[in-house]
Amino acid sequence: MADDDFRRAMQDVVPLKPKQVVAPTPGKVEPTGAQVRARENALGLKPAPVPGELTLGEVAPVQPRDFLEWKKEGVQDLVIDRLRRGHYEPAATLDLHGERIKSARRLVHEFLLRASDSSARCVCITHGRGEKSATPARMKSYVAAWLAAHELVNAFVSAPRHLGGTGAVLVLMKKSAAAREENRQRHGAKGEPDDL
Repeated sequence: MADDDFRRAMQDVVPLKPKQVVAPTPGKVEPTGAQVRARENALGLKPAPVPGELTLGEVAPVQPRDFLEWKKEGVQDLVIDRLRRGHYEPAATLDLHGERIKSARRLVHEFLLRASDSSARCVCITHGRGEKSATPARMKSYVAAWLAAHELVNAFVSAPRHLGGTGAVLVLMKKSAAAREENRQRHGAKGEPDDL
């Protein structure tokens, strides 16, 4: 009886046409956390181990609209000023909206590894402001702590308004070994120190 009712209810239903999907610009948008996990599971890949410095413990809290800025010693103020003004185009982005802290930590770490592998110099991480969260700016606070502790990060600042403002950060990556070698060849022995 239930089958007959269902068939009658569905008799006028027409299948939907497939959506036309427009692919994003290559190299600009990173897959979501769920997409990364699904791909890893399908391929039987184990996630990269997350360094112990990227804590899940307590971190210094920041406020939802605080402007973030941090740099390693040796990074020039002019470079930070250019980063702050959005002069460096992000090579990739990571959006952490809807992620839990534990999964976000792994996503940030793996995102930075991929960015380094592709010799990206600037990337953008959208963490949100967390104004309506039970603990305001919780994700933002953790992202700031993780980036300051990560060995591949030279600096970060809150993004310009068009890239997310205080709900995102632009990250200046440490040069990859290949980029450092290319720089040495182009400029001889002169150039930036190896760790920048």
